[in-house]
Amino acid sequence: ASRSPSGGPLLTPSQSLDGGGGRRSGYITIGYRGSYTIGREAQADAKFRRVARITVCGKTALAKEVFGETLNESRDPDRPPERYTARYYLKFNFLEQAFDRLSEAGFRMAACSSTGTCAFAPEQGGPADDKIWTSYTEYVFCRD
Repeated sequence: ASRSPSGGPLLTPSQSLDGGGGRRSGYITIGYRGSYTIGREAQADAKFRRVARITVCGKTALAKEVFGETLNESRDPDRPPERYTARYYLKFNFLEQAFDRLSEAGFRMAACSSTGTCAFAPEQGGPADDKIWTSYTEYVFCRD
């Protein structure tokens, strides 16, 4: 029998969709907001702030399977397992940890997107030489 990179057996599409104990296929989106300051002439010493919160969007059952007790469900506590939600977030702040858990559960990154805007400019009373930028990034993971 074929084995996945984690050592477990590979599932056929019918096994992953049947819900009879096999792993379900689906999507989970991980998102976070960040900010950073770039000094004069985009110096190499940009200052990044830590990730404040990692959000999780996807079916409740998949999110619980992947993240277990580290999934904070307080913003949508009674969501049925087969329904989607975008209101969960993780109890930890390390993207690498989220990516590791998704990989171990058989998910792969399918897409990512990021936006950035200047949030505070000198003409608005900010620091004379620095500009504060905010960003929002999403990573879409799927499991077939």
